[in-house]
Amino acid sequence: MCEIAPRRVLSSNVAMNGQHRKNVRAGVEVDIILKRDQGSAKLTRGVVKDILTKSSFHPHGIKVRLVSGQIGRVQEVLDASNDAQ
Repeated sequence: MCEIAPRRVLSSNVAMNGQHRKNVRAGVEVDIILKRDQGSAKLTRGVVKDILTKSSFHPHGIKVRLVSGQIGRVQEVLDASNDAQ
């Protein structure tokens, strides 16, 4: 019997979880949920200007300010292509 190695995802298009601060940086594209939209779960897409959450983890998502000025909690990090430039 042979072991099968776990598959590694090589695509940079995979969305990351917005609960960990290490995944969120200024300049990356994210989907956030605004406070007023929490009941409907409507997402707003934008580019991160500032990270407002100080802790490394938040169960509801890291709070950010977008370039547009909107503030909300990150649900998904869409563009992580700015790694190690």
